[in-house]
Amino acid sequence: MLRFTTTRTIHAPLEKVFETISDIRNFQKAVPHILNVEFLTEQQSGIGTRFRETRLMKGKEATTELEVTEFVANEKIRMVADSHGTVWDSLFTVDTKDSCTELELVMDASSRGIFGRIMNRLIKGMIQEGLEKDMDAVKAYCESD
Repeated sequence: MLRFTTTRTIHAPLEKVFETISDIRNFQKAVPHILNVEFLTEQQSGIGTRFRETRLMKGKEATTELEVTEFVANEKIRMVADSHGTVWDSLFTVDTKDSCTELELVMDASSRGIFGRIMNRLIKGMIQEGLEKDMDAVKAYCESD
């Protein structure tokens, strides 16, 4: 299993940061390389919400199906994707710190085969870079008002 962690201190209210990461429509507004979101369930927020996200990665479109598996308002949201032999488990948490909001993302990548484990290790840097860009985009979006 690989683990990726990134944190940002955001000069915006905790509620705004959580609303940005927990509502995929807002997340899409914040992260410019998310090209499209298609909901696969009637509900569009909270546990059980499933959606398909298409984003631009290294000049190519990549589509992933995600499900919200944990949701505590203004505290945390977990989204899980099972894609190409790897389970991607992303946990976003928010907390107040010195009148700012601290946003942390921890992503675990668990591969089911030797090929997936090797591939994920080879693209580890690209994955970390992508997560950093997402977090920078969320920070900029939340601080823009």
